[in-house]
Amino acid sequence: MRRAFVNKLTELVSNDKNIYLLTGDLGFSVFDDFRQRFPSNFINMGLSEANMIGVAAGMAIEGKCVFVYSIIPFVTFRVLEQIRNDICLQRLPVKIVGVGEGLTYGPSGPTHHAIEDIGIMSSLPNMVVLSPGDPVEVEKIVGESVHLSSPCYIRLGKNGEPVVNSSNSEIKIGVGNVVKDGNDLAIITTGNMLSTCVNVANSLEGKGISAMVVSLHTIKPLDGKLLDTIAQKFEDIFVVEEHISSCGLGSKVAYYYADKNNNVNLKFIGLPDNFVDTYGQEEFLRKKYCLDESSLEREILDCMKRYERKK
Repeated sequence: MRRAFVNKLTELVSNDKNIYLLTGDLGFSVFDDFRQRFPSNFINMGLSEANMIGVAAGMAIEGKCVFVYSIIPFVTFRVLEQIRNDICLQRLPVKIVGVGEGLTYGPSGPTHHAIEDIGIMSSLPNMVVLSPGDPVEVEKIVGESVHLSSPCYIRLGKNGEPVVNSSNSEIKIGVGNVVKDGNDLAIITTGNMLSTCVNVANSLEGKGISAMVVSLHTIKPLDGKLLDTIAQKFEDIFVVEEHISSCGLGSKVAYYYADKNNNVNLKFIGLPDNFVDTYGQEEFLRKKYCLDESSLEREILDCMKRYERKK
């Protein structure tokens, strides 16, 4: 997904020199071509993320279209006060791009994990929160973000997430993406769990269970119209994410349905409300926390059996 972001940004800047990228002293290997082609549009702010946010706000006030880029904990948790006061309070259309969603940086440990960022960033007034699920969604969402009049946060993976959507898929900010239709249950997901959920749905299909897979790449604002349609069609709805469920997509979906008094069976499959203090590759950590394909499929089948017994 990181490479898709860089490619799209390069395309955008080639057509509009009013677009700038600020980075916190990282990403040089992936930005080599961008820096060489557009040296005036690339600013290395050094290890000074708070200053980077302030500079981005000032540039936005002067009418510049600004993207800021760093690893998620550095560009969200570390600079939350600056984001809140300099960007959100002023409603400035700065695009905050964080790389390393979920357990992407598993070997670096809990200081580099991004399993609380959805809750933190979505709590900020005026902030749009975007979590694309594959390179196609990344490119289309980044392209649309240029036209937003409010601040936005775009969270990305970097572990070679596969393409799931076709290049002509209609993907728009604020509109959920039905990646796979189904009739028996719905799997709602976001970000880097998309391909895993599609693979699980394909496996379930071989067992006679038809599962819809929905990518909610826009977490704030949620696509209420699509959520209403899902609630009308399905009794069993699973919300899957590589994030703490109690402050992530699961909590947003639960709040929406509770506010609407929708009587649905919601099952949250994500991370518990704890730091992940185990070190290892993302694949290893997913297995440990039952977010791998086989564990997800088993959990869905077990839940459906329990629901059937209660009827």
